[in-house]
Amino acid sequence: MRQKPVHPAMQPFLDGKVILLNKPLRWTSFDAVKKIRGLTGVSKVGHAGTLDPLATGLLIVCTGAFTKKINEYMAQEKEYTGSFTLGSTTPTYDLESAPENEKDISHLTNDEIISCTDNFTGEIEQTPPIHSAIKKDGKPVYLAARKGIEVKLEPRKIFIKEFEITKIDLPKVYFRVVCSTGTYIRTLANDFGAKLNVGAHLSELCRTRIGNFKLEDAETIETFTQEIEALKGAVQQ
Repeated sequence: MRQKPVHPAMQPFLDGKVILLNKPLRWTSFDAVKKIRGLTGVSKVGHAGTLDPLATGLLIVCTGAFTKKINEYMAQEKEYTGSFTLGSTTPTYDLESAPENEKDISHLTNDEIISCTDNFTGEIEQTPPIHSAIKKDGKPVYLAARKGIEVKLEPRKIFIKEFEITKIDLPKVYFRVVCSTGTYIRTLANDFGAKLNVGAHLSELCRTRIGNFKLEDAETIETFTQEIEALKGAVQQ
């Protein structure tokens, strides 16, 4: 993609910047990248770690020369908060698809739920969801999954440093997780429910930290848009 001339006020973005965004609900990570490309006129823009459309929270977006740092940022530790809904599963492990396989959860105790986290801390093996952008034979596996084609993915080692239940309000269980890159919280929800023999799916997810970058330091798309418009207005071409 050839870089077209940019507004003089956008030169710092062309040179390279790291932008911390609070990704809105139902936006894809690429939607955020596309928005920043459009606002700044900079063609070289990328994000450091996908957030699913139904997830919110910290998205690191790099422009210009800083796109070289994307892999470095992606490799850093992540922190998430959110909720699982116990008693049903979904094909996508979240609310992108309808809950099914309902089971009674009335027998579960708080102690059982809290102690279940012990099964998912430290180095564990996790199989990514088939409804994901992981590529197999050069194509994202979700394309085959959506057509009902059987997809087999191999488990991979991940590391979950912290996994705590912060609140129980059945059927919802609220959590905080600190984990390595490559961890799927959707899969964690599904596996957590399977371990309790009642099923579960991810009902809310927010990424609160990537390495030393924190959600509290991120800005909304609206605020970023206003800042860009103000910069352009302050500098005459």
